[in-house]
Amino acid sequence: MTTALRKRVEHGFERFGDLIYRQHWQVLLLMFCLIAGLISRIPLLTMDTSTEGFLHADDPTLIAYDKFRTQYGRDELILLTIKTPDLFQPEVLERLNRLHQELRTKTPYLDDITSLINARNTRGAEGELIVEDLLERWPESKTAREEVRARALANPLYRNMLISDDATITTIVIKTYAYPGSAVDDVMAGFDELEAPGQSASSAVREPLSDAQNSEVVQAVRAIAATFDSEDFRIYLAGSPVVADVLKRSMTTNMKRFMLLSIAVISLLLFLLFRRLSGVLLPLVIVLLSLLSTLGLMAMVGVPFKLPTQIMPSFLLAVGVGASVHLLAVFYRRIQQQHTDDAQRWESAELKRKTIVYALGHSGLAIVMTSLTTAAGLASFAGAEVAPVSDLGIAAAVGVMISLLYTLVLMPALLSIIPLRAQRGAGSRAHHERFDRLMIWIAEISTNHSGSVLLVSVLVVAVGIAGALQVRFSHKPYEWLPQSDPSRVATDFVNANMRGASTVEVVVDTGLENGLYEPTFMQRLEKLNDEVAAIDQGELYVGKTLSLADILKEINQALNENRESYYRIPGQRDLIAQEFLLFENSGSDDLEDFVDSQFRETRFTIKMPWVDSMLYRPFMEDLKQRFRQALGGVLDISVTGMVALLSRTMSATIESMKQSYIIAVLVISLMMILLIGDVRIGLISMIPNLTPIVLTIGLMGWFGISIDLFTMLIGSIAIGLAVDDTIHFMHNYRRYHHDTKDVREAVRNTLLTTGRAMLVTSVVLSSGFFLYMFSTLSNLFYFGLLTGFAIIVALLADLFLAPALMAQLHRSQLISDDSEY
Repeated sequence: MTTALRKRVEHGFERFGDLIYRQHWQVLLLMFCLIAGLISRIPLLTMDTSTEGFLHADDPTLIAYDKFRTQYGRDELILLTIKTPDLFQPEVLERLNRLHQELRTKTPYLDDITSLINARNTRGAEGELIVEDLLERWPESKTAREEVRARALANPLYRNMLISDDATITTIVIKTYAYPGSAVDDVMAGFDELEAPGQSASSAVREPLSDAQNSEVVQAVRAIAATFDSEDFRIYLAGSPVVADVLKRSMTTNMKRFMLLSIAVISLLLFLLFRRLSGVLLPLVIVLLSLLSTLGLMAMVGVPFKLPTQIMPSFLLAVGVGASVHLLAVFYRRIQQQHTDDAQRWESAELKRKTIVYALGHSGLAIVMTSLTTAAGLASFAGAEVAPVSDLGIAAAVGVMISLLYTLVLMPALLSIIPLRAQRGAGSRAHHERFDRLMIWIAEISTNHSGSVLLVSVLVVAVGIAGALQVRFSHKPYEWLPQSDPSRVATDFVNANMRGASTVEVVVDTGLENGLYEPTFMQRLEKLNDEVAAIDQGELYVGKTLSLADILKEINQALNENRESYYRIPGQRDLIAQEFLLFENSGSDDLEDFVDSQFRETRFTIKMPWVDSMLYRPFMEDLKQRFRQALGGVLDISVTGMVALLSRTMSATIESMKQSYIIAVLVISLMMILLIGDVRIGLISMIPNLTPIVLTIGLMGWFGISIDLFTMLIGSIAIGLAVDDTIHFMHNYRRYHHDTKDVREAVRNTLLTTGRAMLVTSVVLSSGFFLYMFSTLSNLFYFGLLTGFAIIVALLADLFLAPALMAQLHRSQLISDDSEY
């Protein structure tokens, strides 16, 4: 951008400021109508903390998961794992029965509940197949209870699912409806041949269990469990629905609390730095209205609020306060320059108009460019494969532009009606003099010792790069909770004592109607049971497998006088078909949980501990290979379930992060070049912008902090804030260097004007983010630590590194005014 063009743009901002001042009441009325309309939509905003909400609706993994849920129901189970001295004591069985019945009658959206009370007990009697509940006939005597104990411990399907080997731990498994609003879940589940022609199960319009409904279920189960919990009947409530609810409530509570604390700290620091009530209220009004307007717009277009989206309030707080402070810093400095002994002179309307006009002319272009570059960086996430990251990129970019609108339009209009006067007294002068001395000292260090500054910077960045090479991706949401949190304790307990709190599902499609009757296929499925159950990769191991082969062996044993030697797969196709038919006619509907209505497709459930999501992908690839080798390559084999969604989410996160950061750097670099008007200087100015990201990721690597769905977003905040300060520095440096032709003088004047605002915004914002380190959630702790650190590094880079780069550049080259600008 040439000097002449820059001056025309600045004059345009001055005319705009004059227009706002003269029409301030009309402007305020229009802004009030706009803001009121947007804020009124906030009650319609919804929240979505589900794992499937992390993927776009057209993602193949999510489509496969929806198809699985339509056929087999929801795989996210609530687990009530109970520890007692002896499960088969009469009082324990009675309490377990009462708890089971209470949960069965009072849990909303309940699809199924399974415990020792109603566990399937398949047996043969007088040539008849009997399928009944384990405790259908209540054991009144000690002998009867011992018989029940023996049957329970001998049943391989119960082990590590419903009962521990020592009979001191049992689990009640609660399964909710996948689509509670659809009657199909109740009466038509499993009958996919009844769908309309051309309509698949996954294409039907059905609303899955919502976030609010999941919370309703968890709260009901938790309340019931609390009434039965005791020292000798300790209940551990686990499962992904429980963790999702706890995370949602914890993060919502923490974010609200720390947002309020951040606003309080920012208000205090703004007052200490500006010494004016208006210097506190105006930035807060702008940023809060920007945030509320953005939330209202999200509700209006139907974008839900998701877990990663919760960084948006803090980000908009940063952007809104930063832009406001830069404008007010120039405005208040102009006040002091206009101050005379005649106190009434400042009350002159004409002087107020001139000051507003001057402030917009001086900082308007820089504020617009910082907002555009920040919005561009965020918009780079719009194409992310992770849905909430994409939503965040779009929503936050829109929020930045709303904040820009309010800063340039609403703030000058408010300044037009607020009575202001210049500050007086020795305290005020001393306050400004201290700032000036600090800025002058920084200017002298960065320009007079630019070589040393660059050398130190290179060494620090090298250390950061070394740390960044050690950083790893990881995602384990339940470990965000404190180690003492009941949900985390329960998850660890279930993992350790019942060999896993999560499942992965393998769906096998034979491609043939009644293809599951083939003895060879069923025998290979049985072999896979043993092979997969033996997988042990340390942290990731298989705790249990369940398949159609287990049910078939159970039926075959029962029809052969319950002899253990017949716990095997029959060798004839007709016999397999007959045994399945007898099982269905016995009144049990358990086959619907494992096969489709045509006996063409079956599921294979693998129980495993809840581990780092990065371990799932190689495990799932290994599963596919095992199934293909065992069953043949002609079958359609897919791995799905909640574990598959977590794995896909992490792979999408990695790809989205690479793609988005590259796009952000390229777009922001281009905008810097266009703003400055010189390719070389524009590219050099990106060095202070990238340094905070390198050092922040380096810090994560050195201290073992993983990149997950939450921490990956810190980079967008870091580059957004770093670019803001760099643009303000370069914008003012160019003006002063053009006027003085002296690097030292240009840096000195720049830091005396915009440097004050840079310091103010960085101190204010880093303090607000550092407050999150007091959170009980580790993800919020690291969010606050890393974001605050990035802000401080960005400030140091723009105060020391950027001036040193300019000093070295202009010291080694002779550039004419026209070619430089």
